[in-house]
Amino acid sequence: MAIPTDSPAIGAPYWYDDDADDEQAIAVLEALRRFRRAEHGMRSRTQGDMDMNETDLAALRFLIAAEREGRGVGPTEIAHHLQISTAATAKLIGRLSASGHIERLPHPSDRRAAIIRPTPSSHHEVRRTLERTHRRMLEAARRLTPGERESVVRFLDDVGTAMTVRDDD
Repeated sequence: MAIPTDSPAIGAPYWYDDDADDEQAIAVLEALRRFRRAEHGMRSRTQGDMDMNETDLAALRFLIAAEREGRGVGPTEIAHHLQISTAATAKLIGRLSASGHIERLPHPSDRRAAIIRPTPSSHHEVRRTLERTHRRMLEAARRLTPGERESVVRFLDDVGTAMTVRDDD
């Protein structure tokens, strides 16, 4: 069977034209794909270790970050951050509360509202689960020169922007 002429050449990366001048750029994008697979694996392992789904873990990370910044978070902020409905947020809060990962506290100025906060045991569990991985990731970043770090940040920001632009815009 003949390969259509508009298909990539055998051995060429599937998504990119077979252009020798782009070999290093394609190698960078392939490394990014390997990183994304590794990150997905890490998140899956973390979810398994903590016995939570992806949304629950994302909510917990959001709450821990907000607490570190010294700000209280209510259900509406969680829904906006996770881009889920208020009904889904109520179920999420119920699950995380029942599992002992969060606590609901009265809002300091609005008696109808609540502040959602991670429990100390959640902090400990997240730290125990992710600390060694995050340490290894930080060491990898520290091995870069300051100029390399700037280049990596610029590249990742540019790729992130490229991924958010819709083709129909």
